[in-house]
Amino acid sequence: MTAEAIQDAASGPSQSVGGAERPLRIALLTYKGNPFCGGQGVYVRHLSRELVRLGHHVEVIGAQPYPVVDAGVTLTELPSLDLYRQPDPFRTPGLGEYRDWIDALEVGTMWTGGFPEPLTFSLRARRHLAARRGDFDIIHDNQTLGYGLLGGPQTLGAPLVTTIHHPITVDRQLELEAAEGWKQRISVRRWYGFTRMQKRVARRLPSVLTVSGSSRQEIIDDLGVRQDRIHIVHIGADARLFSPDPAIPEIPGRIVTTSSADVPLKGLIHLVEALAKLRTENPDAHLVVVGKRADDGPVAAAIERYGLSDAVEFIKGVSDHALADLVRGAQIACVPSLYEGFSLPAAEAMATGTPLVATTGGAIPEVAGPDGETCLAVPPGDAGALAAALGRLLGDAGLRKRLGTAGRDRVLRRFTWEQAAIGTVERYREAITLTRQRV
Repeated sequence: MTAEAIQDAASGPSQSVGGAERPLRIALLTYKGNPFCGGQGVYVRHLSRELVRLGHHVEVIGAQPYPVVDAGVTLTELPSLDLYRQPDPFRTPGLGEYRDWIDALEVGTMWTGGFPEPLTFSLRARRHLAARRGDFDIIHDNQTLGYGLLGGPQTLGAPLVTTIHHPITVDRQLELEAAEGWKQRISVRRWYGFTRMQKRVARRLPSVLTVSGSSRQEIIDDLGVRQDRIHIVHIGADARLFSPDPAIPEIPGRIVTTSSADVPLKGLIHLVEALAKLRTENPDAHLVVVGKRADDGPVAAAIERYGLSDAVEFIKGVSDHALADLVRGAQIACVPSLYEGFSLPAAEAMATGTPLVATTGGAIPEVAGPDGETCLAVPPGDAGALAAALGRLLGDAGLRKRLGTAGRDRVLRRFTWEQAAIGTVERYREAITLTRQRV
């Protein structure tokens, strides 16, 4: 692409038409898009929908598990070898499945205990975007941070903006601390080997979006990104879907949380321990976990040790509407995480008017607000404090009502997807303008 062509592509959408700015053509990249497993898929689905509602053209380009997108959003599938699919994760592909050297790299990295998808998706995305020069005004990468996305508009065909929800180095450190024995620590280090690439890539990115002040500081400290390149754009809840509904009956003693049992960062083991303490005085207390049940590991062992098999239920793959009803029907929503870069579950629970108990890990206080005003806040990793806060809320209907009302008001003021889309578009246009000025 010539310098003139790059300048035309960058300057075109920022020009006004009849006093209004032109809609943007947006490529939104995501190497993992499952909206029922982790925040990345949720982010892509809701942000793309709201961008379209603002009048922009959005094409989500993703690998397996493929994203779910709403009406008006285009989905382009960029398939990997899907090596971690269920029911046969860590599978070895047949010879007929290999298409090119990127596939061989993907399998070889998996065979040696690494996680290849951020790198291999970035290489496939680079090739795909290079073949479609001129199709997009802006490219938005959702935390791939792979080598293939370096090179600037001359390589990718449009300016790049990257979202980093939080540095994966945080997950790596927490899993190392939870590892038992040197063999498990070696395995964790090898699996998270891709974080070295992400550090190198992050330092070279011209524009980084993140979701909280806490994440911004972690990106500066852990990844070495210059602070002037990082911009906070809060995400939030779909307040139309996650809203109070008096028709949904409140189930006495029900506590709901969103967590995967095998991820130490989510702090589920501390909530299970808190439930065991709580049930000595509140025998009706029970927990519904939206997430994957682990067949073994610390959480499964704790459930068995405390005799909680009948008091802890795991649910996965629920629809958005079913999830909203599940949260509405609980007396308490709980976020027991040791760290969060934002906490969508906190925002969604608050939007329904369900009172929240949350830790002070990472960015959670930025979302949940002050202790005693919009939530009850406890230190991360403290099962006793969790049990005390849960017991206090279960025994005080007036407090539940007050916190629930204040929590929804906070979300409506600060944390909605419409507000996130508006803020993101501002950063898109800024990136386009800066690219034009540099050419």
